[in-house]
Amino acid sequence: MAQRLLLRRFLASVISRKPSQGRWPPLTSRTLQTPQCSPGGLTITPNPGRTIYTTRISLTTFNIQDGPDFQDRVVNSETPVVVDFHAQWCGPCKILGPRLEKMVAKQHGKVVMAKVDIDDHTDLAIEYEVSAVPTVLAMKNGDVVDKFVGIKDEDQLEAFLKKLIG
Repeated sequence: MAQRLLLRRFLASVISRKPSQGRWPPLTSRTLQTPQCSPGGLTITPNPGRTIYTTRISLTTFNIQDGPDFQDRVVNSETPVVVDFHAQWCGPCKILGPRLEKMVAKQHGKVVMAKVDIDDHTDLAIEYEVSAVPTVLAMKNGDVVDKFVGIKDEDQLEAFLKKLIG
């Protein structure tokens, strides 16, 4: 909400001013910029009070793009893989997904997580006999070694991962 308000204020102030030379100067800083009027027109100056922070990219969780991507990143993986078959419309998936991502991240690279949207990848869901979502598979060396359907609490997820890691 605060980010949306900041963006709205920034855009309103930029749109309300017209550049004198017919084009906007380039943004040169990684921080959110605040427009300042000067006699020669519009100039952009960095405002360190409005730094945009981003989260670190997760190296343990990834979305499957297509069948060959699944083959490369899951079936051929040397690291054990937890495969989360989910759907955007699935309420329980929205609860389990972040919980599972958190538990996988705690394993510090001993296991990775692939997310498969069944609406986008129906062929994979059929191939792995996914009849309900969320369905989570544990895969090691390309083989399914464990599976569960539905929501699990953190203790159950931890036991599931420990069994996969060995």
